[in-house]
Amino acid sequence: MSASFLRNSIRTLAVAAVLAGSAVQAADLKIGYVDTQRVVQESNLTKAADQRLKGEFSKRERELQELAAKLQAEGDKFQKDLPVLGEADRAKRQRDLADLDRDFKRREREFKEDLNLRRNQELSVIVERANKAIARIAASEKYDLIVQDAVYASDRANITARVLQAINSGN
Repeated sequence: MSASFLRNSIRTLAVAAVLAGSAVQAADLKIGYVDTQRVVQESNLTKAADQRLKGEFSKRERELQELAAKLQAEGDKFQKDLPVLGEADRAKRQRDLADLDRDFKRREREFKEDLNLRRNQELSVIVERANKAIARIAASEKYDLIVQDAVYASDRANITARVLQAINSGN
């Protein structure tokens, strides 16, 4: 036997031993999976947050709808009256419509920004509660690893229902 053949054989055996040891170790791991999108969509916290947001923003949404209707009505009236308007009247009503449109767009933008900010605040509370529930389940059931948003997970590894139950029960 040559020395290089012997070295290659030893290397191959060493790599095989390391891989075999890793496989044995991996077999001892307890891994769980959580579908965070499902947790966020189906939790009672999300439903309660949606109701709070509706309560907070329904008045402003209604005001925006009324302003949009007024803008539409004023625009329609302007188009109807356009043939009989004098130059000065036409210019003034165009400015008024432009001001009303600008005000509507500003209010709409502020509404969307405020709504998104509050929605993100509510979502962060839900995610925080979910993470605490996941940590409690992992500790109590002795999981070594919990993954979120995996490409594939078997039903055996999926603990989403337990996380939802923990969140919905207030634990």
